[in-house]
Amino acid sequence: MKINEIYQTKRAQKNPVISLEIFPPKKDGGIETLYEALASLGQISPDFVSVTYGAGGSGGVNETLDIAAYIKQEYGLESLHHLTGVLSNHETMNATLQAIQARGVENILALRGDVPADGDACISADYPLAKNLISDIHAFGGFSVGAACYPEGHIEALSNAENMQHMQAKEAAGADFFISQLFFDNASFYKLMDDARGARVNAPISAGIMPILNRSQVERMIFMCGASLPSKLIKLIHKYEHNPADLRAAGLDYAMGQIDDLITQGVDGVHIYTMNRPVVAQTLLGKYKKQYI
Repeated sequence: MKINEIYQTKRAQKNPVISLEIFPPKKDGGIETLYEALASLGQISPDFVSVTYGAGGSGGVNETLDIAAYIKQEYGLESLHHLTGVLSNHETMNATLQAIQARGVENILALRGDVPADGDACISADYPLAKNLISDIHAFGGFSVGAACYPEGHIEALSNAENMQHMQAKEAAGADFFISQLFFDNASFYKLMDDARGARVNAPISAGIMPILNRSQVERMIFMCGASLPSKLIKLIHKYEHNPADLRAAGLDYAMGQIDDLITQGVDGVHIYTMNRPVVAQTLLGKYKKQYI
């Protein structure tokens, strides 16, 4: 089933789409641990599970495709295959799309992707922006295509107007839905929604939620994504920074508050960045299982 059809069904029911995100493990042998985690996630039965190219963009299409296909075949859940164009060209991308389609995966999250940190590679001339990749996938056919959006603006975007222009271009190129980057202040997401609808971007937009589990995670996310921290969350981190168990509990509770508010306000969907930890999904989505999933 294509994810755009899931959004259509849930919109008609006036229910949010509930989805999870996982990533291929970096360490050798970690794949077995991931599959164990998937068994727990499968019991929650989210509307779909997205699979990244790996933490920080590492990994590759083969590993991502294996996991995405496994999720669909083993658990009957729809999977969303992340795909970046940054190091690809039209020829290699066509071959990749054929491979994804052959494995029965019907949904792709199209991203420009990050240039490797070693600087040895240049951004693809064919895919300088996500909209170029979205257009090619849409032309290839057979996929529901998702795109990323940024409640506080992409870290490279200079203005909110530019942020909206990118969303407009992605939808015009064929994006069926959007998943937002993580944020910690729901006001940022509501502003994004208002701005997007004002800019005539009508595709569903899911809110991306990542709970704070430790201090180093916070520092990494702020640096990578440019996400800001509300004073309430800063005080929680400071209060529990020397007590990991209490910080994790407080972080999960804060994220639960975000989700409660988002669902109350009638958002199109909530997308949980699980960090491959079943406890995150079980804690945050357990209460909604019977009502929305």
